[in-house]
Amino acid sequence: MRWNPKSKPNPEKVQAIQQALQVDEIIATLLVQRGIETFEQAKTFFRPTLADLHNPYLMKDMDKAIARIEKAIANNENILVFGDYDVDGTTAVSLVSSYLRTFYPNVATYIPDRYAEGYGISYMGIDYAEDNDISLIIALDCGIKSIDHVNYAKAKNIDFIICDHHRPGDILPEAVAVLDPKREDCSYPYDELCGCGVGFKLIQALAENRNQTIDDLIEYLDLVATAIAADIVPITGENRVLAKFGLEVINSNPRPGIKALIQNVKKKVLTITDVVFIVAPRINAAGRIKHGNEAVALLTEYDLDQAEQFASEIEQHNSDRKELDKQITKEALLQIEENNEQNRFSTVVYQENWHKGVIGIVASRLVENYYRPTIVFTKSGEKLAASARSVKDFDVYNALEACAEHLEQFGGHMYAAGMTLLEENYENFKNAFEKVVQETIHPDLLTPEILYDAEIELSEINPKLMRLLKQFEPFGPENMTPLFLVKGVTDSGYAKTLGSDNEHLKAFVKQGNSESFGAIGFGLGNKLDWVTNKNKFDAIFSLEENEWKDTVTLQLQFRDIKASNG
Repeated sequence: MRWNPKSKPNPEKVQAIQQALQVDEIIATLLVQRGIETFEQAKTFFRPTLADLHNPYLMKDMDKAIARIEKAIANNENILVFGDYDVDGTTAVSLVSSYLRTFYPNVATYIPDRYAEGYGISYMGIDYAEDNDISLIIALDCGIKSIDHVNYAKAKNIDFIICDHHRPGDILPEAVAVLDPKREDCSYPYDELCGCGVGFKLIQALAENRNQTIDDLIEYLDLVATAIAADIVPITGENRVLAKFGLEVINSNPRPGIKALIQNVKKKVLTITDVVFIVAPRINAAGRIKHGNEAVALLTEYDLDQAEQFASEIEQHNSDRKELDKQITKEALLQIEENNEQNRFSTVVYQENWHKGVIGIVASRLVENYYRPTIVFTKSGEKLAASARSVKDFDVYNALEACAEHLEQFGGHMYAAGMTLLEENYENFKNAFEKVVQETIHPDLLTPEILYDAEIELSEINPKLMRLLKQFEPFGPENMTPLFLVKGVTDSGYAKTLGSDNEHLKAFVKQGNSESFGAIGFGLGNKLDWVTNKNKFDAIFSLEENEWKDTVTLQLQFRDIKASNG
C-alpha cells in the first residue's frame, strides 16, 4: 500500500475551530479536513436534527409528482411501485409502497427478475401494469435513461414518475415527473441521495401535503439508512442526517423484517459498517439467488413470526451466494493466470455459466486481488451481461463510455457499472477497454492507497479522545473512520497470529514509555515477523472500543504496518 497523509488543513482554520469548540488540535484537524470550519457547522455535524432536512419541493418536478399521485388516489387508480432488485431498489419499493398503503389500498409492487428482465424498467413490468389495469408507475432507483420504456408505457396510457439518483443522459424520459437531484436543471441543495433517499423525499412531500410531519416518517428511516449504507453514498449533508436517525431506528425499534435479520447479532449497538456487512448482503441475496420480491416481502411484513420465516429463507440464499462467490472467484483467478493476464491494466473475464447474481461481488474480489478496473461477464439469454468495479479515483463509467461502440447498453457510477454486449463483440470490447484504461489511468492508481488523517503519539490516546471520535459517526464515504499514523512502536513480546489460516495479527504495543494498547490487524498475519523481537514499526490504525466480558478497553485496529526507518 501507498501511505499518504490527507491534505494538511489550514493551521489558522484549525486554530479557530479549536478555540471555538475548546477541543484538542487532533479533533480540530479532523473537523477542518471534513469541511467543518465554524461553530455552527460543527453544531450541525455533531448534533444533526431532522429539521436539517431540505424541503422536498425544492426538487425539480416534485410538485408534478405529488399532483399525479393525489390525482391517482382521487380517481381510485391502481398504482405500481417499481424498483431495482438490489438493496437500494428493494428498500425504496418497500418504503414508498408501505407508506402509500397507510392511506390507500390500490398499491402493488414490482421488482424485475434479474435474469429474465435485467436491470431497470422492463417491458415485462409495463405489460404487467397493463394486464392489471395499472395507470401509474412510480419507478425507484432506476428509469433515468428509460426513454423507450416510458414511451412504450405512454402508448398504453400508463404514466411514469421516475425517482432516480443515477447520472441522466442528454435526453430525459417523457415521464409525468423526473425526480433526480443529478439533473442539470435541478437546483436541489444535495445531490448525493441514494434511490431510497429520493423515494423518502417523495413520501416527505406527500406527508407534507397531507398535513403530516417528519415525526410521522421516522419509522421508515431504518430502510433509508440501510440503502445509504449499501449504496456507498457519501455520509454528508442529508445522507448523514438520514443515516444517523435511521440507525437509531435500527437499534431501538426496527421493522419486523430488519429485526428478524439482526436478532442473532451479539453487538449491543449496530453501526453503518454492521449494516453494510450484516443486513445489506442478506437483502441483496434474495435478488441475487432467487428474486428481489422476497426482500420486499420481508421488509414490508408486519408480523414478526412471518418475518422470521422470510429471514430464514433469505439466510439460506445468502449462504448459497457465499459458496457461488467463492467458487467463481477461484475460477476467474485461474482464468487470469492461464491466459497470462496478471500484468494487464484491467481485468476482463468471461464464462458463460457463471451465476449472474454474484458477478458484481466477484468483480470486487478480483479488484482486491489485482487492484485494477475489473469487469466480469456471464451469459444472459442471447447476450453477455457484466458487472464492473473500479479502483479509487478511476472513473469506470467514463471508460465504458469510450468503448460504447462495442456495447449494447451500459449504466452506473464512477466505481460500479453494468452492461450488456453481443458475444461476438466480447474480444473487441476487452481489447478496447484495456487500451482505454492503459491510456487514461495514472500508474499510482494501480497500487492501493491508504490515506491517514493525522500523525499521533500513543500518549495522546485516552477515553476522552475516543468519546469525541464516536461523535463523528456515522462513518462512510467523505466522513470515513479517522485513521492515524504512529511511528516507532514496539510489541510487548506477546504478538501472535489468529484465525484458521493465521491470517490476522494480534499485538500489545507501546511507544517509548507510553501505556500499552491492545492491537488487532485483520489480514496482517503475514507481517508477524515485523513486530517480533522488539522490532520498531510504524502503523496506520483506527481507534476502537473492544468489549470483552463486560469490560471495554481502547484498541488499535491496524490497517497496515511497515518497518520503522528510525
